[in-house]
Order: sequence, then C-alpha cells, then structure tokens
Amino acid sequence: MIRLLLLCAASALAADRVAVIAHRGEHLRHPENTLPAFQAAIDADADFFELDVRTSADGRLVLMHDATVDRMTGGKGEIAQMMFEQIRKLDVHGSRVPAFEEALALARGKIGIYVDCKRIAPADLVKALESERMTDRVVIYGGAAFLKEVAALKPGLKVMPEAGSAAQLSSLIESLHLRIAAFDAKDFLDPVIETARRAGVAIFVDRLGAADNEQGWQDAIDRGAAGIQTDHPAELAAYLKSKGYR
Repeated sequence: MIRLLLLCAASALAADRVAVIAHRGEHLRHPENTLPAFQAAIDADADFFELDVRTSADGRLVLMHDATVDRMTGGKGEIAQMMFEQIRKLDVHGSRVPAFEEALALARGKIGIYVDCKRIAPADLVKALESERMTDRVVIYGGAAFLKEVAALKPGLKVMPEAGSAAQLSSLIESLHLRIAAFDAKDFLDPVIETARRAGVAIFVDRLGAADNEQGWQDAIDRGAAGIQTDHPAELAAYLKSKGYR
C-alpha cells in the first residue's frame, strides 16, 4: 500500500513538471544556434534547446534561423545556394555554423531538442535523428503537410504544429494524432488551450519578449503549459524549482 502511494505521488510530481526550452540555445551570452549556446542551455538545466534547421546547396543540414548568413556571420548569401564548406568557413561571433548532426550528438543523453524545421526534407530529418539515436528526445515543429510526411516516415516521432485557432487545432489533432502542440502570443487563448486540454495534448508555449518573466511564466503554467520557451533558461529553471515544478 505504501509503495502504491509513493508511486502515485511520483506520478503526480512528474505530471506537474514544466519543461524549460532554451530559445536558440542560451543565446543572450552566446551566438544563437551554435554549440556553445546549446552547451550553455544544458548547463542552465534546460530540458530542451530549440534550434532552426536549413539545407545547404549540397544537401547538408545546417543550423541558422535566417534564410541568409548575413545577420549572423561576416559573409553574405542564401544558405540554400551555398555549399556546406562555404558556410562552415564563416565566423559566427567567434564560433561557426554547426551541422545538425553535431547538435544531436551534443544533446544525446543530456537534453531534448525542439527542432524548428525551416527548410529540410522529411526524409533527411528522420535519417539524421535515427543516425544519432535521438528520435525519442525531440519534438518536431513545422507546417502540417511537412509534419504529416515526417509522421508517416517515423510514426513514433512527436510532431508539433502551431495550434492556430480552436478549429484548426481540432483538425490537426485528428489528422496528425497529436500529443503536443506549439503556442505563441497569437494563439495562446482560452478556447484553443481548452481544445488542447480536452484532447490530452501537451502545450509548449513561447514566452518571449515582454512575457518572458516570472509573471508571464506563471500565467503560462496556470493556463496549462507543459513547456515554456524562453530567452532566460537559467532563470526560468530556478523559478520553476522554487515553485515545485522541477
């Protein structure tokens, strides 16, 4: 009887845990979407780091939020029109543009990854995840058609579309058999949240910009968030711990 009570208590605690998602890694002190930023997210006790994946002209998967290298490097050009070795030679504020596989290898056994698929073929994504043995430690963000292809190739992957409206989310839940959905400031609204909660779909919500503080975090938790994407992972992790969510 005592053992059963302990197991129930442990299950309740696990259900209350709120995941910390480091937006583009710990990018306020390190260049975004780089290995140092991801390592800093691990050090900050985040549960996931978010990254953005694109494909080079020669088919390599590289990490960059923008379609061009202009903002983050000393170079210029569209990633889709550049060879991997060209991209690799560029300086990213003292670091370099990682290959997707490098981030997966760094994360394995330490942290999950929130994969924002900017420009990538579903088959290439699945192949990389399988090769690095990370299929069970990722959530995949992208458009509905893309995610449907990913799910067909690897049904066990957690695909995560943007929630949108209540009607849109209901349709996505049915077509993609969702276990998790992404929310931002535009769709983190009570009718959409209720649609997710009724279906048992976990909520990962962005709390960026003006909402990225203790008040914004607590509001997200009170309204059912299972994960919070933040630019302040260490501070969020400490806050969650202080409130008993970790």
